[in-house]
Amino acid sequence: MEINRDSYLERLVHFMHNGTVKVVTGVRRCGKSYLLRTLFHRYLINNGVPEDHIVEIDLEAEGNERFWDPLVLGEYIRSRINGNGRYYVILDEIQRVRKTLPPGVDLSRIAPEEQESAFVTFYDVLNGLNNRKNVDVYVTGSNSKMLSKDVMTVFRGRSTEIRVFPLSFSEVLSAKGGDKSDVWEEYLMFGGMPQAVLEPDEKERANILKSLFEYVYFRDLVERHSLKNDMVLREITDVACSSVGSLVSPQKIEATIRSVQGHSASAPTVKKYLGYLEDAFLFEKASRYDVRGRKYFDTPAKYFAVDAGLRNARLNFREPERTHLMENVIYNELRRRGYSVDVGVVDIQSTVDGKRVFKRHEIDFVVNLPIGKMYIQSAFNIDDPVRKAAETASLHKTGDFFRKLIVTDGNRKLVTDEDGISYVGVLQFLTNSDIMN
Repeated sequence: MEINRDSYLERLVHFMHNGTVKVVTGVRRCGKSYLLRTLFHRYLINNGVPEDHIVEIDLEAEGNERFWDPLVLGEYIRSRINGNGRYYVILDEIQRVRKTLPPGVDLSRIAPEEQESAFVTFYDVLNGLNNRKNVDVYVTGSNSKMLSKDVMTVFRGRSTEIRVFPLSFSEVLSAKGGDKSDVWEEYLMFGGMPQAVLEPDEKERANILKSLFEYVYFRDLVERHSLKNDMVLREITDVACSSVGSLVSPQKIEATIRSVQGHSASAPTVKKYLGYLEDAFLFEKASRYDVRGRKYFDTPAKYFAVDAGLRNARLNFREPERTHLMENVIYNELRRRGYSVDVGVVDIQSTVDGKRVFKRHEIDFVVNLPIGKMYIQSAFNIDDPVRKAAETASLHKTGDFFRKLIVTDGNRKLVTDEDGISYVGVLQFLTNSDIMN
């Protein structure tokens, strides 16, 4: 079974020869390497690029450790691109490359504040390659702190980031075929990590997802951040997994660990470790936005798992809360489509016994569009009038005329009521991006 990732391939093709380093980011094992080294490689070959004009290096492959030295890496690539025509350089998991001192440089002779600039890094290698008019550079990486947050400055504005997510519901449905509802149930439980999707046996699929956390993500985080003990990291990860779709804060997570595990992890430590999980693309933070007051709240916030299957596996499939999982899937789909997303807050004033009372209502997603916004509620079921009134209350009180959409479970087609609020089933939402237009 081959899984097409057409939307990402189209973006790569669109950005070819644009004078920037193409930085492909995302959680490890989500398909970045397959995208570049299989799908994009095939595209290049099919469009007449000679094989020897494609320079590919998997920096995590056994035997390629020498390329972790940027001086060695740069020298090798330059030896491969000494002919005529355009060359394509593809470097997989670039964060493996370490900074090094050039031969003959003595740090003791350099002022402390200037010592860091004496080192050669992979940024220097990539900038050097990118300065060659006949070289087009593509890299993958699994560390946003090293890549996403620094590329604009280190690459001097000459970079293009392409964020890759685990397989979407549409991609899984296209690969597997069959009934939408059946695939949806499977997707809610096992998510879209390619290795798991391709595995037919459910028991083995679960083992794959558990192993990714145990032997890939945790080991990588411990190594990357020099953690002496990963117990706290594991506990914070578990609380974050249990809390998808709920408002949390470092203080709340600290209290949960103390009550459940019987020991403490300070709020600053929790915040730091949450940052590690974000940098590894395992979770994303959605900040709260006061719709009427037009301001952001720093805390609490919502943390969404990059993949429902990974979240479920970490909890040993014990907590498959359908409502929260559906909300998580919708969030990931919005991010996959390229939108920035906040959690909305609307304060509604009423009078009780002659006194003014303020009640805070939540809008699941405030989607920031190129022009304006869109409000989206994830509501598993609104057949009950009371439930429907609760889900629509905040939408009626936004004080603006931006589009309002409620996504329910199932496959119902898009309809709009007399108040201008639209309703659509999650299967329609996930398979039809035009609904956002």
